[in-house]
Amino acid sequence: MRKEECFYLGKIAKKFSFKGEVLIYLDTDEPELYENLESVFVEHNKHLVPFFIETSSLHKNDFLRVRFEDVNTEEDADALVGNGIYLPLTMLPKLTGNKFYFHEVIGFEIEDKRLGVFGKITSINDSTAQPLFEVLNGEVEILVPMIDHFLVKIDRENKKVIMDLPEGLIEMYL
Repeated sequence: MRKEECFYLGKIAKKFSFKGEVLIYLDTDEPELYENLESVFVEHNKHLVPFFIETSSLHKNDFLRVRFEDVNTEEDADALVGNGIYLPLTMLPKLTGNKFYFHEVIGFEIEDKRLGVFGKITSINDSTAQPLFEVLNGEVEILVPMIDHFLVKIDRENKKVIMDLPEGLIEMYL
């Protein structure tokens, strides 16, 4: 499984017992969705390695207490601490309406109610305080703030994000 085909679920935060159990920090608003997993991918040396789960239970809201097959000692568990946990994109819950996953809108056209289609979303920059659509218009890169107030509609059928942007925002790039 390639990392591009997966989503980040969390990371192995620490050992839990002397029998090889670990606590996985779940980076999600709904940890209960992941309580009964059969397996996960653990990132090890930049590769995703499948690990099968013997037992798991939620622990203090954001943690999943897990016992993996063939991880039976503290040393085995120590080797996993700090590694990222991934699941296939197909396991993401489906979103509807104007809620979307960042990876889902890459390649969508972006349209302003006033100006019409002004480019294609090439990526999402979420390293800033406000996530930004990175949009390509010919050779020009346009950064569009992902603000709920500006978002009119996610049109999955026509692969389009429709926005109502303030006057001048797009024009300053063109």
